[in-house]
Amino acid sequence: MATDPYLSVKALTKYIKKKFDADPHLRNVYVKGELSNVKIHTSGHIYFTLKDNAARLPAVMFSTNAKTVKFKPESGMTVLIRGDVSVYEAAGQYQLYAHSMQADGIGDYYLAFEQLKEKLAKEGLFSAAHKQSLPRFPEKIAVVTAQTGAAVRDIMITLSRRYPLAKVVLYPTLVQGTGAAPSIVKSIQAANESDADVLIVGRGGGSIEDLWAFNEEAVARAIFHSRIPVISAIGHETDTTIADFVSDLRAATPTAAAELAVPSKTELLERILSYRTAMYRMAANSISKERASLDRLKSSMPLAYPDRLYRPFIERVERATESLQREMDQHMNRSKERYSNLDQQFRNRLPMQKVRQSQQEVDQLAKRLDQLAANTLKSRSQQLSSAMRTLDALSPLKIMERGYSINYKGDEVVKSIAQVARGDELIIAMKDGSLKTSVTDIIPRNEGDS
Repeated sequence: MATDPYLSVKALTKYIKKKFDADPHLRNVYVKGELSNVKIHTSGHIYFTLKDNAARLPAVMFSTNAKTVKFKPESGMTVLIRGDVSVYEAAGQYQLYAHSMQADGIGDYYLAFEQLKEKLAKEGLFSAAHKQSLPRFPEKIAVVTAQTGAAVRDIMITLSRRYPLAKVVLYPTLVQGTGAAPSIVKSIQAANESDADVLIVGRGGGSIEDLWAFNEEAVARAIFHSRIPVISAIGHETDTTIADFVSDLRAATPTAAAELAVPSKTELLERILSYRTAMYRMAANSISKERASLDRLKSSMPLAYPDRLYRPFIERVERATESLQREMDQHMNRSKERYSNLDQQFRNRLPMQKVRQSQQEVDQLAKRLDQLAANTLKSRSQQLSSAMRTLDALSPLKIMERGYSINYKGDEVVKSIAQVARGDELIIAMKDGSLKTSVTDIIPRNEGDS
């Protein structure tokens, strides 16, 4: 039975992968190229394509190795990569697995520094609008630096010499190496939970690698969000870090930071002495001016003849007294007149007087009512007599006295022959009684009868 010569895709891909993995030249390769299609996954893995003008190579850098890259890989950068080449079986393609990555032409640290600087500048973290001013006379100063070394010694000595009134609290911090950035952030946050007035963040000089913790984004943001004004004092005067740009004030050295944080005791004493001297001088000048003014007043005419000072006032008092007396007299006269008017009004309003006036009004109204009733009764009597005469004239009995009568058919008055028939019984009402009769014949009235 013949053997099947065909391989599955999986088997062929595994064979090719073993060939790649077995080649010692592909286990540790150094490749230079331009980054393209860079994608940084949330897991920290970096996927990209490495290319030149003639070829393209898929590549990946896992998060473990990506953490060692100081800068942010971006499309268009030329980089130097060390890694190995193998086959990605699921896609059936070979790709570069990067172990390390360096920027070509410039250092990793410098590139990372410039990238973070540009990013934070766009966010406004370096803006002067966010800078806080330092208190003139701080009572408590927080220091974030290493517990030992020249930096903390210089800061403590300078603060004690210049302004011994201030209380200094040290927050021991890692300022170099792995874990330095989180330690700095933690110390800044702890200082912000205290009642400190000023915060000094610093360390002594060193290489860019030694100072790198102060170029970390977390440290920059911790300084930016500090409620306490921050003075940065990192390295020597020529050293510049991201922390320097974010801080409210930058000092060239730790000693300079301490000098900026507090006033000078000597300068304050000199200023106080100069103020005291100036006050003495001002007081002496003021006393001298007031004494000269007093001497001029003593020798002036009013003080030499004091009666002339109050003479005009005596005359004014006399005129005012006379005016007041006139006003009082007029007021009394007006009051008497007002009292007399009120008394008369009161007399007119006594109860008996009001009763008499009311009685007179009642008598007058009674007379008018009697007259009005008599007139009304007479008028109504005349109207009644006239109505009775009219009613009597219109009474049916009067008409019956002249020979007229009224015929009834039951309760109905007979007004026409059309209302009766032969044999109907009628009641004839006359002036002095009624007649009961029966209809025997109906005779209509002719047209010519009147």
